[in-house]
Amino acid sequence: MILRIFAVVLLGAFSTFLDCNRVQAQVRGVYPVGMNATNSGVTPEAGLTYSNLFVFFSRDEEKDAGGNVVATGQNSILMDLNTFVWVSKKEIGPLGGAIFSASATLPFANNSLTSDINGSISGGGGFADSYYQPLILSWRKHRADFKVIYGFLAPTGRFSAGTNTNVGSGYWTSVAAGGQTIYLTEDRSTALSAFEMYEFHGTQEGTSVHPGQTLNLDYSLAHTFRLQEKLRLQLAVAGYGQWQTTDKNGPAITSQQAALRYKVNALGPAANVILPDRKVSVGLKYFREFSCESTYQGYTLQISGAITF
Repeated sequence: MILRIFAVVLLGAFSTFLDCNRVQAQVRGVYPVGMNATNSGVTPEAGLTYSNLFVFFSRDEEKDAGGNVVATGQNSILMDLNTFVWVSKKEIGPLGGAIFSASATLPFANNSLTSDINGSISGGGGFADSYYQPLILSWRKHRADFKVIYGFLAPTGRFSAGTNTNVGSGYWTSVAAGGQTIYLTEDRSTALSAFEMYEFHGTQEGTSVHPGQTLNLDYSLAHTFRLQEKLRLQLAVAGYGQWQTTDKNGPAITSQQAALRYKVNALGPAANVILPDRKVSVGLKYFREFSCESTYQGYTLQISGAITF
């Protein structure tokens, strides 16, 4: 079984290439897009699962609302996410045999922002915003796995309004999410997956800025090869999208800034190696972004590993 874990940390939602003294614009949501692109509906087996996910984001172009390049530089983010998931052994009969689980994610992050014009602008590192999923309900069927999720992001990372070494967001975020994996073949070797998550952002402490809400979509088409009796290789074409759905607002936000809404698209390859008898998996994803608007554009690399005890 592929072990897929969901986690969220801050991705520098308030930063800019051009001028660190102007009112900073919202350029991303808080979800690390793409991390649930494969096996989106799959839940780990009963017991405790530990997952480690290393994420590297690199973005070197700032796009305006029309998708035109307005600045260049380097925005890089390194994250290490430690996730613990507990899955119940019992099914909930009244809910159609649903399986209950819960999780906690403790992330560490390091980010830096430089401009071709102004040089180094900001950077920070340390413990970031932690993410909790107190309610996950999953269903396992012969030709499909799917789940629904309620979670929240706690502003545990360092944040101080007006400084340039922040690691956290400075606001709470609640999320509603769902994942589906549909098996296109009887042996479940070919699968179509999708993961949807909606972010409900709170008001940022110290600025009174309320970020716009965000819709995220991860997806993939994957095929699993049986290399040996106890070894599987899954290869996939994967992608993600992220869209701001409401205007941001705050005392220092102009009407023009409020109306800007970011849009993100990406595609790339993914691979997972699975040792089912040992309940271990490792994975790799690479995404190249394209046709982005009102945000930075670049690429994403994700390396994951998970084990169920």
